[in-house]
Amino acid sequence: MNLKLNNIAILFILVFIMSCNTNKKDNQLKQTPKNVTAKDILGDSSYLAISYGGYRLKSRDSQPTIPQLKNDMLILSAMGIRVLRTYNVQLDHAKNVLKAIRELKSENPDFEMYVMLGAWIDCLNAWTDQVPNHNVESAQNEGEIARAVALANEYPEIVKIIAVGNEAMVKWATSYYVEPWVILKWVNHLQELKKRGDLPNDLWITSSDDFSSWGGGDSLYHTEDLEKLVKAVDYVSMHTYPYHNTHYNPQFWKVPAEDVDKPELDQINNAMKRAIDFSKAQYDSVSNYMASLGVVKPIHIGETGWATVSKGLYGPNGSRATDEYKQGLYYKMMREWTNLNGISCFYFEAFNEQWKDAQHPNGSENHFGLFKIDGSAKYPIWDLVDQGIFEGLTRNGNAIRKTYNGDLDALLLEVLVPPRADGALIHSVN
Repeated sequence: MNLKLNNIAILFILVFIMSCNTNKKDNQLKQTPKNVTAKDILGDSSYLAISYGGYRLKSRDSQPTIPQLKNDMLILSAMGIRVLRTYNVQLDHAKNVLKAIRELKSENPDFEMYVMLGAWIDCLNAWTDQVPNHNVESAQNEGEIARAVALANEYPEIVKIIAVGNEAMVKWATSYYVEPWVILKWVNHLQELKKRGDLPNDLWITSSDDFSSWGGGDSLYHTEDLEKLVKAVDYVSMHTYPYHNTHYNPQFWKVPAEDVDKPELDQINNAMKRAIDFSKAQYDSVSNYMASLGVVKPIHIGETGWATVSKGLYGPNGSRATDEYKQGLYYKMMREWTNLNGISCFYFEAFNEQWKDAQHPNGSENHFGLFKIDGSAKYPIWDLVDQGIFEGLTRNGNAIRKTYNGDLDALLLEVLVPPRADGALIHSVN
């Protein structure tokens, strides 16, 4: 009898030890960070992407604090965002974003956020009172690349992509654009660092630029250096902005004769469908150019968006493209198209930033965010507020609430129908 009891006791102890080991192993698995790469992230709709700037004031001299950045990260994470795009490492913003993410990950091992780290590239005399020299690069470029490399090595679990330049090759960026050889030089430099083991081997390198800069537009961009660049990057990050083309190339935007007798909201909805088709055509134009070079690699959207306020070219006296209702349609349709087709879309942008056009509060560049600066959620994400995903989260001390108090009729009073192709105007949605 005692022998039997001893055997039972021994068996109990063994089971207890095995259980403890199993629990320990499970805890270790939970605490082991995911080893995801850019290749895993890009094109996966469970890793939604967005362009992010956390600036609240009219000058970037005032940097957002780490707690402010952490609040923003929690808001974006709640809506399914897992990849951020930043634009430069000259200022502290990107570095502080990385710090904020690491702190959140240390507080909660399940928190997941990755970064496409931008390195700003300029030509000589950019942003000065001297004439920009587009054939010579700025001396600051070397330091910018070095800072990006240092951050990628310091935060390898977060930085998964480095983008060399932002709209740095497109000719209309007259203040600072460079020729493709400059971007190629730094892309090759980063690729060489990867080969030498001085950067993570699975870090992806690209440049983020207008569709035309990637060969999808005017043939003047079809140069030998661009061909080499297309072959040198790990993927192509292209920008597409039908919003701006409602003024510069408005043929797709104007209401055609067959739509003029339809309800006004139908006219607007059809215009937004044409806007998405416009972006699809630009995407295809880049794809076709790459195919002509025999290059097969991913193309993702590094920027696209729709502003909600404009007193200028896109407002009531311009293309009439600007309001939250149209932004909502564009955001929904853009996400549907890109998610369905395995295209990552770094939607521009998360929050309004008023430094972009500080002298003109109603300038469209200040109003591309899905959120206002105070944390108000614009029409595209009203449904997320309804789902309660922002409960307990704040921005600048404010709970996340809908713009217009969630009153769609009040919003529609400010919505304008696009100009008709025959030149007539419809004043508003009634």
